[in-house]
Amino acid sequence: MQQYLLTEDQKGYIQLVKDFFTKEVLPIRAEYDEEEKIPMATIHKALDIGLHILDIPEEYGGAGLDFLTYVMLIEEMCKVDDAFTSIINAGSIACKVVELGGTQEQKEMFYDKVANGAFVGMCITEANAGSDVSAIATTAVRDGEEYVLNGMKLFVSNGSIADYFIVFASTDKRKGSKGISAFIVEGDRPGISRGKREKKLGVHCGDTCVVTFDNVRIPAGNLLGNENEGFKLTMQTLDRGRVKVAAMAIGHAQGALDYAVQYAKERDQFGQPICKFQGIQFMLADMEAAVESARQMVYHAASLIDNQMPCSRAASIAKLVATDNCMKVCTDAVQILGGYGLTREYPVERYFRNAKTYQIVEGTNQIQRMVIGRDLCR
Repeated sequence: MQQYLLTEDQKGYIQLVKDFFTKEVLPIRAEYDEEEKIPMATIHKALDIGLHILDIPEEYGGAGLDFLTYVMLIEEMCKVDDAFTSIINAGSIACKVVELGGTQEQKEMFYDKVANGAFVGMCITEANAGSDVSAIATTAVRDGEEYVLNGMKLFVSNGSIADYFIVFASTDKRKGSKGISAFIVEGDRPGISRGKREKKLGVHCGDTCVVTFDNVRIPAGNLLGNENEGFKLTMQTLDRGRVKVAAMAIGHAQGALDYAVQYAKERDQFGQPICKFQGIQFMLADMEAAVESARQMVYHAASLIDNQMPCSRAASIAKLVATDNCMKVCTDAVQILGGYGLTREYPVERYFRNAKTYQIVEGTNQIQRMVIGRDLCR
């Protein structure tokens, strides 16, 4: 990150994040990754200093940061640990859905709960509705002054600890994507069950599970926006979600690169540090170019969002390039460490495992190519 491009406020927030993650997260990240446990005590310390409400408007108790500054901070967090970051920031997109579709009363209630530490899970993905959101099978049937929810959602972030869910369900199956609605659902309502936490390739402490809704009754007032407008709310938040994931990937890749550089300076072979060998220097140079070029795409897309300009293509390009580059950088970091890169004693093994996540979440990179290609061919 080029310091001369940052404002004084941005520098202050970045230092706050850096200090917290260096002091509180770095010393325990290997332990909670190995044990696949949520470091809840440290999570609450992060909540206490407001790291979960950075992009929530000031009038609702948040820091009110612009989106560009927010993604810079997400990047800084993920240099140290992306799994921890995913837990404290999982509610960001959910809050945006409420901001776009909620009434004033809903916004005040929801933001107040989140600002005070409530966890939120987004319930969109299903067994047959991944990339194709219009295939959602979960239903919400109106019954007087209530809706009755039935269905199963997969890969719900913060699913086992969520106090609230934002649930997308079909309210008119005949209309396909134009018959989907969004709801705020309290996590303690009868009929909600949560599956065991998924054991994943990476992001081990990240909380992901199945959430099932069995005749769950919610007030009609929990509907966000108008009935059958949920798909539109999803589309309006996708760009932010993709740029956020791209920023996470950039931070993650930077963390792997930083460690690889440090190791290359310290590791001696043939009588000198391996960073003196041109082959290693070329690898590091390519890694640096990959991170920095993707970073500029992410910042560009975030700036478009801040200025309310069309950004779907830019968001997809940022997500595609940042996450593919992240995978390549983390792979090369393992290569530079050689045999040590394969062991859990060194962090690049974890960087490598976690990197794959970003090519899949918030729309696979194949979907990003579809978005970009279709936009070009309009």
